[in-house]
Parts: sequence; C-alpha cells; structure tokens
Amino acid sequence: MRFLRHYVIGLVCLAMGFLVVWQPLPTQAQGAAPAPGKPALYEFGAQWCIPCKEMKEVMAALKASHGDQVEFRMVYVDEERPLFTEYKIVAIPTQVFLDASGKEVDRHLGALPKEEVLKKLKELKFIR
Repeated sequence: MRFLRHYVIGLVCLAMGFLVVWQPLPTQAQGAAPAPGKPALYEFGAQWCIPCKEMKEVMAALKASHGDQVEFRMVYVDEERPLFTEYKIVAIPTQVFLDASGKEVDRHLGALPKEEVLKKLKELKFIR
C-alpha cells in the first residue's frame, strides 16, 4: 500500500513537472522579431491543414486592410520548424500576438474569423 501511494505521488509530480515545462511561455524568436516599432501576428500552421488554409485567407485580408499597422506572417511547420520550437507551438492553427518589441502578449489556439482577429487586435491596441 505504501509503495502504491509513493508511486501515485511520483506520477502526479512527474505530470505536473511536464505541464510546467511544456506550458507555452512568452518568447522572442531569434531573427524572427517583427519589424521595429510594429506589432505582429504570426499564424502558425501547415499547408495541408484545412483550418490553416482558412486562416491564410483571413491573414491575407487583414494584411491588405491593416498591413501598415501590423505585420501579418504565415509560419508553416514544414518550412520554419525552428520557430515552432521557439514559440512552443503544440497544435495548429495557433495565432501568436507580438508587441512592437517582439514580446508575446497573447496567443490563441484554433481558427478565428476575421472579425474575432480584428477584435483581438483592437483589444491589444495593435490597430485603431
């Protein structure tokens, strides 16, 4: 009985440690910072991912309408894997919002409609 209790406690500690280590942390990728003085939205995805394809259309529309205020960038796992590691991306699509200094200020997992992205950009004061 005592062995079982120690075994369970050990597993719980191991699981908690794993969650702490793999929890998404704000980071700044080396050489991938947004243009100086300009916030950014990085869309992490893959060419074959259906929701990622939808987000590509959303990002293109946002770039056309707000590209002067925010850098919009598609980051594909098969092309830029180091950025996935740097930003600790565990699922796609994931949107990472970076302030003008390149510091992560928010992230979202899953596809978002254009209206929701605009709402988040306004909330973060990235756009007027």
